[in-house]
Amino acid sequence: MNDWNQMKSGNPTLNSRVWGSNVATSSGNVMTLQGAINKCFIMLGLVVTMAIVAWNALAERPELMGVMAGGSALAGFIVAMIACFKPRSTPVTGPIYAVLEGLFVGAVSMVFESRYPGIVRQAVFMTFGVFAMMLFLYKIKALQATPGFVKGVIAATGAIFGVYVLSWILRLFGIQMPFLYSGGLAGIGISVVIVVIAALNLIIDFAVIEQGAATGQEKYMEWYSAFALTVTLVWLYLEILRLLSKMRR
Repeated sequence: MNDWNQMKSGNPTLNSRVWGSNVATSSGNVMTLQGAINKCFIMLGLVVTMAIVAWNALAERPELMGVMAGGSALAGFIVAMIACFKPRSTPVTGPIYAVLEGLFVGAVSMVFESRYPGIVRQAVFMTFGVFAMMLFLYKIKALQATPGFVKGVIAATGAIFGVYVLSWILRLFGIQMPFLYSGGLAGIGISVVIVVIAALNLIIDFAVIEQGAATGQEKYMEWYSAFALTVTLVWLYLEILRLLSKMRR
């Protein structure tokens, strides 16, 4: 990835329009790669901590499952939109998003765990395993965010998003898309493809964050980059959880 102007991410939180317009004006206010990594650890720590809190709370009050999952999902979406359009807010909105997503992940995880005991532990290990593998492949340059690679991942991610939106709309009218949620070979195959696309988004995220640090973005973009990686990792975890549940069936 040599041309920063060509660099766009399949993750809507990491795109050249946002990153290209936030170059630091002073040397003491510059984003660093280590700073972004540290912020990412903070964000993931908040997600995990709040997921555990939600899990324990719902173990005592399972009737709150729907309220917690629905409320945290809606609030998390709103906060994420604010963060995307107002990157300077991410030192505040980033941690808030992590807290809300932690509650959502905890609630959803408990639902899956109640149906398929042991599935959450498997999903967590697989998520971090995929993350480590993609980071390794990126570091050894086995996978690089070339313009062609980026365009392909963007197109695939957009298609997945479109299918999920269509599925949500159809469900409002009582129409199901069985191939998307079934546990048959077709359903499992679709989930595998989605997990792969989510994982490939990590390669683009790594590249954009690294380039952001190299081009001297402002310091608050460390929080923005951590927020963006958290979005991808939460998506990856939920898709792995869905895949494992289909395989259990």
